[in-house]
Amino acid sequence: MNSNKTAVVLINVGTPDSPSVGDVRRYLFEFLNDPRVIDLPWLLRKILVNFIIVPFRAPKSAMLYKLLWTGKGSPLIVNGNAVKDKLQEKFGGNYSFFIAMRYANPNIREVMERIRKEAFSSIIVVPMFPHYASSSTGTAIEAVMQQVKRWTVVPEVKFIGQFYNHPLFIDAFADRIRSYQPERFDHVLFSYHGLPLSHINSVHPSIDCQNCTCNLKLPDHGKFCYKATTYETTRLLASKLGLTEGKYSQSFQSRLSDKWLKPYSDKVLIGKAVEGVKSILVVAPAFVSDCLETTVEIGIDYRKQFKDAGGEHLEYVESLNDMPAWIDLLKDLIEKV
Repeated sequence: MNSNKTAVVLINVGTPDSPSVGDVRRYLFEFLNDPRVIDLPWLLRKILVNFIIVPFRAPKSAMLYKLLWTGKGSPLIVNGNAVKDKLQEKFGGNYSFFIAMRYANPNIREVMERIRKEAFSSIIVVPMFPHYASSSTGTAIEAVMQQVKRWTVVPEVKFIGQFYNHPLFIDAFADRIRSYQPERFDHVLFSYHGLPLSHINSVHPSIDCQNCTCNLKLPDHGKFCYKATTYETTRLLASKLGLTEGKYSQSFQSRLSDKWLKPYSDKVLIGKAVEGVKSILVVAPAFVSDCLETTVEIGIDYRKQFKDAGGEHLEYVESLNDMPAWIDLLKDLIEKV
């Protein structure tokens, strides 16, 4: 029994168990059937996901995951374990660290069951997402609560929220960007994972996302608005790096339809190449670990599109992964929760 110990659960989105079509299909089924990811009526979502999206997408996605996979496995798992081990070393015996994935393995249900059996006195849940979104932080928290609510003994449970504006987060990403010497590039593009416009508008129903000026200043209603907080992240990083207006821009990637946040990263990159921009540095501050969307989508697909449109050099800034500054930030968040 761990009556005086704290369990810390580090949660990321997830990754297939392998790049095989079968494992990718199972991962996509679980991921895309989450109502917080695709917010359609139950029956419509089931038909769209199970009979249209997944059957056609799984084989293509499996090919992309094969490009991502390393000899050690999925980077999301490899980096997650490295972060867990480094935090365990820093905190010592009064804390036990676990990694969990919202979808696929190690799954939240099994991790939380292990924590229940070991009877920890408290639990700290760390969704590894700098910006709040219902389809990332929200669904991770909900999945943990679904497990804990069934327990006979419920210990103290604390959740760490968004940290996009934490000084250590900005410092860590700025340091990572500096290592690529952004002054060598014609332009810097901050690319964030996209979301459906419906997700954004549900945060502030009285204000249409497309008419908001959060790209200029963080509004009062934007505290938990993904779009608003990503633009604030870009402003904070640009200021920290001394990037001048016109030297950088922001876009959104990984869309599933045309009703997602704009401008789209691939369109922006092609447009920059057509304008005569020859070299571009792409930063993805919504991702704390390299994954399919960074290594493959940006590092391979976008690079090819940029060059095909007339650009010469596209470089992607590595995510925080297990860098010391990221470990320091997590340590600070956990100690102050």
